[in-house]
Order: sequence, then structure tokens, then C-alpha cells
Amino acid sequence: MGEPKLNSQKRAELVTFLRDLVRIPSPSTGEKAIAERIMAEMTRLGFRDVRTDRIGNVIGWIGPGGGPVMMFNGHMDTVLPGDPGAWKHDPFGAEIEDGLLYGLGACDMKGGLAAMIYGAHLLQDAGISLQGDLVVACVVQEECCEGTASRVLIEEEAVRPDWVVLSEPTNLNVSRGQRGRLEMRLVAYGRSAHAATPQLGENAIYTTARLVFGLELLAGQLGNDEALGPGTLAVTHIASSAGSRNAIPDRCELLIDRRLTLGENEARALAEVRRVIAREGVQAEVEISEHDIVSYTGYKYHTREYYPAWVMAEDHPLILSTVRAIKSRLRRRPRVECWRFSTEGVYTASVAGIPTVGFGPGDPWLAHTTDEYVSLDDVCAAAEVYAQLAADMLGSGVS
Repeated sequence: MGEPKLNSQKRAELVTFLRDLVRIPSPSTGEKAIAERIMAEMTRLGFRDVRTDRIGNVIGWIGPGGGPVMMFNGHMDTVLPGDPGAWKHDPFGAEIEDGLLYGLGACDMKGGLAAMIYGAHLLQDAGISLQGDLVVACVVQEECCEGTASRVLIEEEAVRPDWVVLSEPTNLNVSRGQRGRLEMRLVAYGRSAHAATPQLGENAIYTTARLVFGLELLAGQLGNDEALGPGTLAVTHIASSAGSRNAIPDRCELLIDRRLTLGENEARALAEVRRVIAREGVQAEVEISEHDIVSYTGYKYHTREYYPAWVMAEDHPLILSTVRAIKSRLRRRPRVECWRFSTEGVYTASVAGIPTVGFGPGDPWLAHTTDEYVSLDDVCAAAEVYAQLAADMLGSGVS
């Protein structure tokens, strides 16, 4: 049995694979091409039972076909690039400069995808014998409805892991949780009139402005948690409607992004906003946003924009094993932190109750930015840590 380590040839193959992933556009619901590329790579590397499921997730297995199961989980989709002119590097060019690979999704999170696939391959390449199975799950549509694809995989496809490792960017540190997320849709109502006689109507935009001020005050009064930090609230979109551009708007809608810390839930968040509406004495209503979405495979589902918070204890065996694997491979002690953004853990940890940890290459603050990049050294280092963690957990029977 050898050590799970990337040699120069495997490193070159990993980098080539990562560049291919970045060059393939993969917006949410448009992951078909990247799914096909990942399936081809998994097959070439000797994974077993490589397939896509009903929603379009790519799944591949390493191991004997029995025993405990560890899941490496990463998402294939990205946000849109925005204005290409704002990028100094082609968003789909996968350009390498000074050891950094630039491109849309390089950090969030195609670097993590490539690393976890090659990390799993290293177990086979090193001839490491496992007492359980490692399943690598490359999931769809995390950017628009995190947790949904993992729910389908676990509940409908019956892939039930004992542990989950999320390869979102952590700067090669450890994440043990995140705040939850809730999107609320607030509609304020007015009364239409000709813009030449505004006193005869009731301007829904003015009503909304009063509510926005109240929401801004509310944002400074939210809950706090020692591990996850405070809850937050931000108005992210406003749109009005009227019969014409010279009519008083009778309807104005806004979207509220609410980040939930421990102790906060959808009922509490809705009640807080409804109290703002009641205090202003205006006609308005608020509800959780809901959408119907169709995946690239044609799988249809309905989603509500509520994703609960989660956090793992610092002394949980999975957290401790991840720290040990990082120390073993990188010769340093990682920080144990929490993500500021939302991940598939909203389902795996919060709903399914599966021990979940985050570890991946890339700076989390680069996600969704222009000229996003990831260090190739960090991607390769992450692959070795993934291999070490899987070998430790599945080879020693740690529970």
C-alpha cells in the first residue's frame, strides 16, 4: 500500500481536467455538458457505477461495495459571468498565470470538484484497501436552490452516506457550519391615479420606501450566535407596476435576503417583517419565495426559498479527523471556522442529520467575483487531503 500522493503526471492530468471544467459553461439547469465531461473522467480513472441520476447529479464510487459510506459532495453549476468586459481574464479561458487558474467557477467550485475526484482516485492509485465505500457526488443547481439536488440523491436515489464532505472553498481550512438563508417576497399596494394628480392616488413606491426604512432598522436587531455570528437582512430587489409611466404605481414588490443564525427560523423571520408592516399601518403582504424549476434532465420540482442553519460541534469525530488529515498532509494546523454563505449542508446536515464538514481549495471571498481564481498548488494539496481523510475514516472504522 502506497501513500496517496499526486506525482507529476497525475498533477498534470488534474490541471488539464480542471481547465476543461472551467472552459465548459455550466449555469444552473445547464450542467449537461460538464456532467458528461465529469462522467468521462470518472470512467477513465476507474470509478465504478458511474452514472447520472434523475435530476442530473453525477455519481461515481470507489470501494468494495459495502460498509460505511463517505460522500464527497460538490456542485457543478456556477452563477452567470455578468459583464464579460469587467473581466481581465476570459471567464471561460482557464488562463494560468503565476500558478493561479482564472475563470468563472475556478474557486466556486470547480477547483474543489477536480480535487475531490482526483482525491478519490488517489485511493485506488495508492492501492489503499477500504472497509467502506466512497461516493463522489457532483450535484446540480446549488447556486439557485442549495440542498435540493442532495435531497434527490439521498431520498429518491437511496444514496445514504454516513458522512459528507463538502468541497466548497475554505482556503484549505475547515468549515463546520453556516447560517441559513430565507428569501422573502414583499408586495405593497397603493391606488392608481394620473401622475398629473398624484394626490388622488396612493403611491405604492412611497409605501415601500417607508417599509424599507423599517427593514433597515430591523436589520440591526436580529439574533446572534457565538459560532455562526449574527443574522442579517438586506433588500436586494425593488420593482413597481402601474398602468403607464405617467400613472401612480399601485403595486411595488421587493425581495428580502435574510440570513438566519442558530435560533432563527422562517416563522420568526416572517413575523418580524409582518410587525414592520403593521407598525407602518400600510397594505402589504410578505411570503417566502417559491419557484418551479426544471433540471437539464427534465426533472421538475417545486422549491421554497428556505434553507436552515447548521453547525457541527468542534469535537465531532468528523471535524477532528478532517483536522488530522490536513495536519498530516499540509504540515500545519487548520483554522476551524464557519462559512458566510450557504451550501448543500442545509440539507445534508440540517434536514438529513448527516455529519457534514467543509474543506476545499480557494478563497471563499472570491466566489461570485470577476477574475475569480484558484491556486493550482492548493487544488493539488486538497486532493491529497481528501484521499487521506477517506483512508482514515473508511480504513479505520472511525464513527
